[in-house]
Amino acid sequence: MQDEKIPLIDCPIDYIFGEASGKVLNEYGRFPCQIQCAVYAFMKKGHARATLNITQYEFKENDFIYVKPGSFLFVQECSEDAKLSYIVFSSSFVEKNSYGMRRLSFQSHNYRPIVKLTSEQAEVILQFSDVLEKAVNTTPAMLSVDRMIHVFNLIQQTYLELDASFEAVATQAPDRKTEIFQEFSDLVLQHYNEWHHVATYADAMHITVPHLCSTIKQASGHTAGDIIVDAILMDAKAQLKVTAMPIKEIAAHLGFENVAFFNRFFKSHVGITPRAYRNE
Repeated sequence: MQDEKIPLIDCPIDYIFGEASGKVLNEYGRFPCQIQCAVYAFMKKGHARATLNITQYEFKENDFIYVKPGSFLFVQECSEDAKLSYIVFSSSFVEKNSYGMRRLSFQSHNYRPIVKLTSEQAEVILQFSDVLEKAVNTTPAMLSVDRMIHVFNLIQQTYLELDASFEAVATQAPDRKTEIFQEFSDLVLQHYNEWHHVATYADAMHITVPHLCSTIKQASGHTAGDIIVDAILMDAKAQLKVTAMPIKEIAAHLGFENVAFFNRFFKSHVGITPRAYRNE
């Protein structure tokens, strides 16, 4: 496999196989990106620390990774020796051919981007990846788009089953604090561009603001307000860097009544104006 860039936003063709180094992965640390494609990846070597949506994760050797369409990705750190094998499916391919993924993508409380594999499972994934690459690179290619639909569904189902197996063995029933934090996180991801105040989330969850704030702080180490702000900023930064959308429209998309209020909000948290951030 050649060391090449993972598509920044969406896959320009139905699917792409590749391998990315730590150097390439660190390019995703320049600014958040909203990934429209589906990314399945295997961490062959090294480690990385990244934020997906509003949650930070540690990615390590033998991790099987799924980045669902629509996720915000921001890489904080990646070791220089990192090696990541990946298969990327375009948003149009996913939309036309997704079956099992619907359960994984649209029920956020079921979504876990990392499955930690055993050495035996990791070896199987590596061999499977190598076979796929060879099949694609034969002349003529042995994997047509029609055949890749079956591969795609196999990968989906394998991830779901490994995820379910990992959950059954490695997790315990969540306590009430964890449940509240998960429900709050799900609501933030659904409504950050319209609900900017903690009280709105507390009302939706039928608990008091003090109880919500104290629970979120204990469960995550972050304040409820900071989590809402982080979600808004993640989207704002992605839109500013990878689209040509006017700042006024970005402000409206994020639920701000006017662009001046958005400018003040952004500068107070980032230190520079949205325009200056876009032009960096």
